[in-house]
Amino acid sequence: MKIGVDLGTKNSLVFISNKGVILNEPSVVAVSLTENKILAVGKEAKEMIGRTPDTIQVFRPLKEGVIADYRTTQAMLKYFINKVNVGWSRFFKPELLVGVPAGITSTEKRAVIESGILAGAREVYLAKEPILSAIGAGIPINSSSGHLIIDIGGGTTEVAVISLGGMVTFQSLRVAGDKIDQAIAEYIKEAHNLAVGEQTSEEIKIKIGTAVIEKDPKILEIRGRDLILGLPKTIKITSNEVCRAIEDPLKEIMQCIKGVLRETPPELSADIMDKGMIIAGGGACLRNIASLASKSTGVPCFVADDPLSCVAKGTGVVLDNLDVYKKSVMSKK
Repeated sequence: MKIGVDLGTKNSLVFISNKGVILNEPSVVAVSLTENKILAVGKEAKEMIGRTPDTIQVFRPLKEGVIADYRTTQAMLKYFINKVNVGWSRFFKPELLVGVPAGITSTEKRAVIESGILAGAREVYLAKEPILSAIGAGIPINSSSGHLIIDIGGGTTEVAVISLGGMVTFQSLRVAGDKIDQAIAEYIKEAHNLAVGEQTSEEIKIKIGTAVIEKDPKILEIRGRDLILGLPKTIKITSNEVCRAIEDPLKEIMQCIKGVLRETPPELSADIMDKGMIIAGGGACLRNIASLASKSTGVPCFVADDPLSCVAKGTGVVLDNLDVYKKSVMSKK
C-alpha cells in the first residue's frame, strides 16, 4: 500500500492511489498533561483550541512547515495511517511519501523520516512541495518550458520556477496563512480594543478576507473580549479593514515572488510571461490574491483548480511513478 501525505502546518491531507484524497484533517493534537496521553487528533482536537482547562494542552506539532514537536507529529501520523489503513493487515506496512518544504534542512528531513517510520511506515520518501504542488495543479513539469508555482500554505510560502522536472530557482518564506491570521488578530486588537482567538481570525480571513480593496466591501459580525471592560462584545468588521490588516504579510509574499522572477533565466522568464504564474495552497483561496500578484509583478496570475489539494494530488502522481521519481525529485535518507 502506498500513502501520500501533505503534512501541512494547518491541515494534513492523505492520498491513496486509485482512491484520491481520502482524509483532510487539521494538523492539531490534544494532550492530557496529567496522564501524558494523546486525547484527540485532527478535527476533534481543533474544536478544543482556546477551550481547554489547564490539564489539557492543544498542540499544532508543525510550525512554519516543519516539525516543532516530534512526539505529537509521530502520534498524528500514526493516527492518519491507521485511519486510512482500515481493512488492511496491521502487519502490512505502507510506503509513505511526504511533501516537505523546499527549504527544509537535513535535520528537519531526518525528523520527518523517523516520525514516519515510528508511526508505522515501511519506507518514507520525501518530495519537495513546490514540485508536488505543480504536478497537482496540472503543470507538465518535465517539459523544457518554464513554469512558476506559488504555494501559500499555513506556515510557509514557496515560490519556484520549474523546468525539466526540477526547480531552477526557488525561495521559501516563513510567512503564510498563520502570519495573515495573526495580522488580523493584531489589527482588531489595536483598532477595536477586542481580543479574538485563533479560530475567529481564521474565520474572518476565510469569510471576508481580500487581498485588494473592494468597491463593495463585505461585512462580518464577530465576537470577542473587550480589552477595556473585559466583557464579551460583538463588533462588525469590513473586508477592506481586513485588507489593510494583512497588507504587511502580503507585501512580503509579493517580494518573495519578485525575488524569484529576478533570478529566473531570460528564456524561462519569457515562458512565464506567456503562460502566467499559478497559485496553489490554502492561501490561494484568499479573494483577489491572483489580482494582487498580477498587479505587483506585471505577470498574469491564475489560481489552480482545487488549490487546497494540489500537493496531495501531486503525491498521488509521484506514488504511481515511484521508481522514476526516486531519481529525479525525491531525496531518500
